[in-house]
Amino acid sequence: MRVRTLALAAGIACFSVAAAHADPIEGQWRTQSGSTAQIAPCGGGFCVTMKSGEHAGKRIGKMSPAGENRYTGEITDPATDETYSGKASISGATLKMSGCVLGGLFCRSQNWKRM
Repeated sequence: MRVRTLALAAGIACFSVAAAHADPIEGQWRTQSGSTAQIAPCGGGFCVTMKSGEHAGKRIGKMSPAGENRYTGEITDPATDETYSGKASISGATLKMSGCVLGGLFCRSQNWKRM
C-alpha cells in the first residue's frame, strides 16, 4: 500500500513539474470565429493547428519566442492560404494574433481566448 501511495505521489509530482514548464502559448484557444486552434511545441517553436471548424486539421502557423509572452513567426489565413508575417502576445487568457504584409504596412489582428 505504501509503495502504491509513493508511486502515485511521484506521478503527480512529475505531472505538476511538466505542467509548470509548459510555455504560456501552448494549449487550446478559441478563435474569433469560434473554432478551436491548438498551439503545441514543434521544431524548436510552436505550431498552430486548427482542431475544429471548416479548416480542422490544417496547420496555419509557426511561432517562436520573442520575449516574455511574445512570439513571432508566420501565420496563414486558412480560407485563402495566404501566409503573413505573424506576431502573437499573451495577456491573461487572451492571445492577440496579428498578421502583416509589406513590412507591417497592412495588418489584421484577432483576439483568441484560452479554453
